[in-house]
Amino acid sequence: MTEPTKTTEPENETNESKDTAQGILDFGSAMTATSCGNIYCLTIIGQIEGHMAASSNTKTTKYEHVLPLLAKLEESEEIAGVLFLLNTVGGDVEAGLAIAELIASMTKPTVSIVLGGSHSIGVPLAVAARRSFAVPSAAMTIHPVRMSGTVIAAPQTYQYFQRLQERIVSFVSGHSRISGAHFQELMLKTDEMAADVGSVIYGEEAVRLGLIDEVGGLSDGLACLCRQIEERKAEKPQPKDE
Repeated sequence: MTEPTKTTEPENETNESKDTAQGILDFGSAMTATSCGNIYCLTIIGQIEGHMAASSNTKTTKYEHVLPLLAKLEESEEIAGVLFLLNTVGGDVEAGLAIAELIASMTKPTVSIVLGGSHSIGVPLAVAARRSFAVPSAAMTIHPVRMSGTVIAAPQTYQYFQRLQERIVSFVSGHSRISGAHFQELMLKTDEMAADVGSVIYGEEAVRLGLIDEVGGLSDGLACLCRQIEERKAEKPQPKDE
C-alpha cells in the first residue's frame, strides 16, 4: 500500500519565519529581502523607557534593547537599510536623545515614518533619520522639558532644564530644515493647548514648517530607502580587475 506523500517546508525557510515572528514579538522588528537589499524595519512605539521601568500595562520602547540593536545593524553586512516606524507618546528625554543620536550617526540608509504620533522626545527621533516622512494624520506635540518626581527649586535645577532644552532644540534644528528659534517658539506657545505650553502640529503642517521632509506613507518611505541604498552602492569603489 502506497503511503500518502507528506509536504514539508524547507528547514531554512521554517527557521527564518520563526525568527521573523520572534523578532516582531520581542522588538517589534522584522527583516525583509527586497530587490534593492535587505531592509530592517524597527518600530518605536509607546513610551520611551529610561532608567526607571514603566508600569507593566504600558507599551514601551526600551533603550537598552534599541541601542545595541542599532549598533548591530550598522555593522551588519546583511542589512542594506533601516526603516523606522514611529508611534510614540515620548518619554525619558536622555534615553530618547541617546537613540536619536545613534540613528543620526548611522552610515546606513535610514528613513523614518511618523504614524499616529511622535510626541515630545519623539520629535528628535522622527528627524534623526536621513529622510523623514509623516502621514497627513500624524501628530507631533512640541513642548518644554518636563520632569516627574521631586524637583529641588533652585537656580541650578532651572539651569539644567534650560541646557537640556537647548540640546533638544539644537538636535532638531541640526537634523531638519526648521530653525532653532522657530522650533523654540513652537515649544513655548501659550495659546495652543488648554493646560500646557507648546504646540501640536500635524503631518502636512510639519512639512511646511521644515520639521519633516515629506508627507507620505509606507510605499513612499520604502521607495526613498531603496533610492538611498542604490546611491550608496554606486558610491562604493568597485574592485579592480587583476
